[in-house]
Amino acid sequence: MEKRQDYISWFEECDLNSIPLVGGKNASLGELLKAEIPVPPGFAVTTKAYTLFLEQGHIKKDIFKILESVKADDIDSGEEASKTIRALIENTEVTDDLQDYIGEFYRRLSKRCHVPAVPVAVRSSATAEDLPGASFAGQQDTFLWVRGVDGVLKHVKKCWSSLFTSRAIYYRAKMGFPHDRVEISVGVQKMANAWVAGVMFTLNPATGDRASIAIDANWGFGESVVSGECTPDNFIVNKVTNEIIKKTISHKTFLYTRDPENHCVIKQNVPAERTDIQCVVDLDVIALAGIGKRIEKHYGKAMDIEWAIDKDTPGKAKIMILQSRPETVWSDKKAEPVMAARSSALEHICAGLVAGKKLN
Repeated sequence: MEKRQDYISWFEECDLNSIPLVGGKNASLGELLKAEIPVPPGFAVTTKAYTLFLEQGHIKKDIFKILESVKADDIDSGEEASKTIRALIENTEVTDDLQDYIGEFYRRLSKRCHVPAVPVAVRSSATAEDLPGASFAGQQDTFLWVRGVDGVLKHVKKCWSSLFTSRAIYYRAKMGFPHDRVEISVGVQKMANAWVAGVMFTLNPATGDRASIAIDANWGFGESVVSGECTPDNFIVNKVTNEIIKKTISHKTFLYTRDPENHCVIKQNVPAERTDIQCVVDLDVIALAGIGKRIEKHYGKAMDIEWAIDKDTPGKAKIMILQSRPETVWSDKKAEPVMAARSSALEHICAGLVAGKKLN
């Protein structure tokens, strides 16, 4: 008999063992909660719910039939397949039972947050993304500031269909990765009403230096930073001394925020008085770095983290972690020693003298 967790799981019920059921992103959020990292509450609509939707809608065979026409060396064939499949998924009705299930947990989340029809981020979480050595991350869609049961259901389907973006189809075909081996879960997470947000790497992504933490930040929601649209403020923090060792304040021209009238995300200009000022105070930069170190320690590897400072908390900045995944550029490279090994202290001193180095 199917259990509730087969179709819906609260984030706190997930961990890295849950990836086949809730995908990499949702599994990581559960893992962060277990490490007592501040994460906005939410739930995962599981891969089994997605499979059930395909079966109940009688569209699974049609989808894989369309994918047979995709050729690894023909981008146009992937474009056509994507349009057809995405329309097929988004125009297929979710059965009443599954609608009721998702709607009930959205209502429970609203109750938890003490906000009627709580605004949420609806995020794709595929089973092959956020894994070390994989390049699947970022191929599926995320939707911000979604409100109401109907809005959640609509955007859950859009996330399901984004498993078949032309980019994702083409990448799988090119890599020889079977389409039926990737499934998708969807995370429904309380929206952080971000005053400022961005990304953090628990190493320096420019140099690979593992003794530093790099933080990029812009006003508003973090999508402007994640997408690479803006030039963010940048902070480099020394992990050992917890000091900011480098600070670059950029000219920030636009931000993403909430439209208070239409309750949707809008892009707008940064007010002139804020374009050239530091968007995260030093104390919050240090606090962010501290959370980054805790996340890195929990996972045992360098991490790529999305964060926000929620402005719904009056009088006190509230740092929230929205996503976390292993860093993939430098982590696979072997760390080289900064100097050659010496067999003794005397050999080290002599080598320094021969090289003309000042000994401290």
